[in-house]
Amino acid sequence: MISRRNFLRSVGGLTATSASTAAYGVSEPVVRLTLTRYDLSPRRWPADFPLKIAALADIHACDPWMSLDRIPEIVDRTNALNADLVVMLGDYVAGLRHVTRFIPASEWAAVLKGLKAPLGVHAILGNHDYWEDKAVQRQGQGVPIARRALERVGIPVYENDAVRLVKDGRPFWLAGLGDQLAYLPARRFRHLAHVGADDLGATLAKVNDDAPVILLAHEPDIALRVPSRVALQLSGHTHGGQVRLLGWSPAVPVKHGMRLAYGHLKLKTDVIVSGGLGCSIMPFRLGVPPEIVQVTLGAKGPLVS
Repeated sequence: MISRRNFLRSVGGLTATSASTAAYGVSEPVVRLTLTRYDLSPRRWPADFPLKIAALADIHACDPWMSLDRIPEIVDRTNALNADLVVMLGDYVAGLRHVTRFIPASEWAAVLKGLKAPLGVHAILGNHDYWEDKAVQRQGQGVPIARRALERVGIPVYENDAVRLVKDGRPFWLAGLGDQLAYLPARRFRHLAHVGADDLGATLAKVNDDAPVILLAHEPDIALRVPSRVALQLSGHTHGGQVRLLGWSPAVPVKHGMRLAYGHLKLKTDVIVSGGLGCSIMPFRLGVPPEIVQVTLGAKGPLVS
């Protein structure tokens, strides 16, 4: 099966040979910003407990593909949803080399500081947030620049940690998993027992009562191991394949008989995979417009997109 990286590079080569296709490819992420809504009633979420979540994934801040003058629109449209909480699912830094400027973390974090919600704004990191920090890769450990930038503007970042939140007297847990590919580049230079910073067992061990659990995990693959104790998993990383043809993304391989690429899946837990906002590997999206995701739990209606 061709990898997402090789597929996107191949399509990028074909795209470069066609001016019209290239114009469409780069215009889609620049012009179209969509809202995708999911109304869910997960098995482990009380049906009479409404909670609205706004989720942002894969911003990949860089010029010209996700410049600072685009991020405020994302912030404003997210705030306009009046969600109970906002979650950010990782990959804030550039994910490609075809850029005119790599935007410093302090700059994009200052814009994301404008996100507001009654129950707060909460974040995890993605693989590129680790990969682009050369010091962290050399050491095989450490706090990435992206995390420090978010925490400086008051946005908590969770790595194998959980926090108990309360809405209208009803508690629930928000758990954030460490990135599953955090040290993949470092493995080329030294022996590492693992390539990830994730520890699912330790994360869920911090949940010490029966309140429902929402898990943030940048890569969706962990869903195959997530127990039914978790009501909902929110993920990004795939960009919906970044290229989707008739609802199918050839860049995302089938794993264990399912394609964890985009949308809503029902496993032991409900899983939502965001199509994300920016680009990685190549600067275009085709059939997958950038999106803000709104998830309403405790809703009796069907999924709405």
